[in-house]
Amino acid sequence: MEETTTENKILEAAKKIFRQKGMEGARMQEIADEAGINKALLHYYFRNKEKLFLAVFEDSFIQIIPNLSDIFTQCITIEEKISLFVESYIKILEPYPDLPMFILSESRRDPSILINVLERSGIHPKEITLLLNSEMEKGNIIRQNPAHLMVNIVSLCIFPFLARPLLEIVMLKKQGLNPKDFYNNRMAETKDFILRAVIPNYQKR
Repeated sequence: MEETTTENKILEAAKKIFRQKGMEGARMQEIADEAGINKALLHYYFRNKEKLFLAVFEDSFIQIIPNLSDIFTQCITIEEKISLFVESYIKILEPYPDLPMFILSESRRDPSILINVLERSGIHPKEITLLLNSEMEKGNIIRQNPAHLMVNIVSLCIFPFLARPLLEIVMLKKQGLNPKDFYNNRMAETKDFILRAVIPNYQKR
């Protein structure tokens, strides 16, 4: 129990430091200080900064990816699957608005990290592509490139979190809009926009 508690404390401290400073800017001593332990104990649990960073990155990535396999294999319509995906994605990101920027920044620094995490996460883009193509053949989705469709959906979900400071300064405050109301309504607006774009004769419920 004590060992698990110490390891969890280290991971929480590492998340905070890595998300603030990135892999290259973070220092093991900072993480040890944040966790309230000595540096030797930190190295006992995680031999070096790279191993600790990979643990944090993988945990962060899994946090922002809804369980795609569960969503897309349910016996529900494609409209319901897309709606559930959008809801899951935005709900997961709301408590961690800094995660998308952390993931993207570190993926650009070292793309191999993201590739390795994707392989271990159980996400299979090919299966999603096959499903989307099948739904297009049935006429349930407007024909389009499945890759572009998924990028469009994810982009609409993630952009408000990536651009939050810009949105609040340039768009919301200058127009007298309440940021809290804007973000509360964002999920419904995103779902409606996507479904109108991809479902033939879509009627908002």
